Amino acid sequence: MQLALKALDLPRISAAFKVHSTIPIASGLGSGAALATALIRAVGEFTNRPFEPEILNALVYEVEKKHHGTPSGIDNTVIVYEKPVYFQRLSPTEAQIETFHIGQPFTLLVADTGQASPTRLAVGDVRRLHEFDPSRTERIFARIGEIVRAARQAIESGAFEALGPLMDENHALLRNLTVSSDSLERLCQTARDAGARGAKLSGGGRGGNLIALVAPDRADPVRDALRTAGAANVIQTTVG
Repeated sequence: MQLALKALDLPRISAAFKVHSTIPIASGLGSGAALATALIRAVGEFTNRPFEPEILNALVYEVEKKHHGTPSGIDNTVIVYEKPVYFQRLSPTEAQIETFHIGQPFTLLVADTGQASPTRLAVGDVRRLHEFDPSRTERIFARIGEIVRAARQAIESGAFEALGPLMDENHALLRNLTVSSDSLERLCQTARDAGARGAKLSGGGRGGNLIALVAPDRADPVRDALRTAGAANVIQTTVG
């Protein structure tokens, strides 16, 4: 709120905001960024001075930094622009942001491990890992970048048979960065064994949620398998 008021050059406002959210907290689904976006956007609307997306995104990113230390900036960008984005951080203060088209709808299952996802701790551990062995982590980061570019192409073209293996490889690389967990590994493998095309952790890892790509006719069996394996909740959503 203070960031929003400062950006508007207002000392204070008299208002009450009531917040209701169905997004799980500390689960790798961007709940903090969603809340910050809603509150800052509400301040702009309340004062009849709505924020342009670029300004809103920058403000929410500042909130993310207070909570997570060195966040990627992905959560706030997707939430602010409300559409799929290709995001690349070029420097601590500069990012490349492009919106893109989804070739055809696809189905995801979001499974909750039931464990909080300590994003700030995970980010800090990856930073220390990079400081200890920069050449190894840079190779991992480079391959993740290649996977992201290939995944964008698969999504834009509707080639989802290629997207699943990319998700699996991305998850393996994130595991090498120490941000997976026993529960995430168990549930990702459960999803694959039950017929998911691919599965990976979401957000900062170490708990929270995983996402699994499924054919619509395999959604129910994969969901049932995840629940049997211990998922606290499983949400089905169609993207596109």
